[in-house]
Amino acid sequence: MSQLKQTSYEPLTEPAAIELALSLPIFTENAELSCREIGDGNLNLVFHIVDVKGGKGVIIKQALPYAKVVGESWPLTLKRAKIEADALKTFGQLAPDYVPKVYFTDDVLAVTVMEDLSHLLIARTGFINGETYPLISKHLGEYLAKTLFYTSDYGLGPAAKKAQVQKFINPELCKITEDLIFTDPYFDADTNEFEDSLRTDVEALWQDAELKFHVNVLKRSFLTQAEVLLHGDLHTGSIFAGNSDTKVIDPEFAFYGPAGFDIGQVFANLLFEVIANDSKRDHFIRHIETVWSVFKDEFSRLWNTENKELSAKTDTFLGYNLSKFFEDSIGFAGCELIRRTIGLAHVADLDSIEDEQIRLAAKRTTLELGKILIKQRKEITDVPSFIEKVHGVL
Repeated sequence: MSQLKQTSYEPLTEPAAIELALSLPIFTENAELSCREIGDGNLNLVFHIVDVKGGKGVIIKQALPYAKVVGESWPLTLKRAKIEADALKTFGQLAPDYVPKVYFTDDVLAVTVMEDLSHLLIARTGFINGETYPLISKHLGEYLAKTLFYTSDYGLGPAAKKAQVQKFINPELCKITEDLIFTDPYFDADTNEFEDSLRTDVEALWQDAELKFHVNVLKRSFLTQAEVLLHGDLHTGSIFAGNSDTKVIDPEFAFYGPAGFDIGQVFANLLFEVIANDSKRDHFIRHIETVWSVFKDEFSRLWNTENKELSAKTDTFLGYNLSKFFEDSIGFAGCELIRRTIGLAHVADLDSIEDEQIRLAAKRTTLELGKILIKQRKEITDVPSFIEKVHGVL
C-alpha cells in the first residue's frame, strides 16, 4: 500500500485520485488502476477508479470550493463534503439497501470514497431513455420512511435528535435551496433561465400575489421546521437505478427540515416524466402512488413499533403527522416543478424534448401544475385527489 502524499486541500487530478485509491485498503498490492473524471454535476469532481485486472471499482468524490456550474465567482464551503459523508453514513445505517457504502472520508481533502455504482444508471437518464425501473418507487418509499422516521424526535428521542440537528447545520447549501427554489423563480432574478416564448407565462407568475404568499409559507416551513434529516436534493439525478436496485446518492444538501420536502422532490421528479412522456404516463402515475403507499405503510409500522415517545403512539397523532407530510410534499413538489422550468437548474426530462412546440407546451403544463399544487395543497388530501389535479392540467 502506498502512502498518500497530498495532505492539504487542492483539487484532485486523475493521477492524484489513483494515488489516493492505492493508499487505501481497497485494492490489492498489484492492482493496475485506471481513472476517469466523470462528474457532470454542478458542484464537485467525481472520479471512477477501476482495477483493470480484477474489475473492482470505487468512486472518489471531491467537493470544489466553488460552484462548478458557474465558476470561482460563486464560492462554496468545503464543509459540505463532511455533511455529505456524514449523511451517507447515517442514511446507510438506516436504509443500507438504498445507499452506497462509504469506504473512506477525509475532511481536509473534502473527499469521500464510496461504492462503485457504475452497473446502474442515473434514474433520470434511464427514464428519458425509456426505462421504467419497476421497483424504484417501492424502494424510494422504504428509503423515505426509514430515513425520515429514524432521524425524527420519535425515532431518535428528543435529546439525540437535537444533537443531530446541530451536526447537520448546513447554511451555505440551504441558502442555495432557499434562493433557487423559493425566491428567484418568483421575480426577475439574474439566475433565472427560460425560453423567450415563455416570458408572458413567467411574467404572469411573477405578478401572482396569491402564489407568492403560499411560496413564502412553504419557505418559512423549510427555514424553521427541523422535523427530520433530509437528503435535501432528492431528484432523479441523485438516484442510481436498475431493474432490481436503487441507490440514493449526493446528500450534500442534507439538513434538518420538514419531512415533506424530500417526499415532494420525489413526487415532482416523477411528475416531469408524467408530463413529458405520454406513452408511459400511467406507469409514472403508478410510481407516484406507490411511493406514498409504501412510505405511509412503512412509516406507520415504524411509528407503532419503534416510537420513543410513548404518548405519541396513537393513530390520531400518526394520522396528523402523515397528513401534514402529504400537504407539505404537494406544496414543495409544486415549487420544484416551477424552479426546474424557469430557474437556474433545469431537468433534461423537459429540455431534451426536441420539438419546440411540444417542449413549450410541456413547460406551460409544468408551470400550471406547479401553481395549482402550491395554492391548493390543503385541498389535496390524498393521492386520488393529487392525481385528479394532475390529470386536470394534462
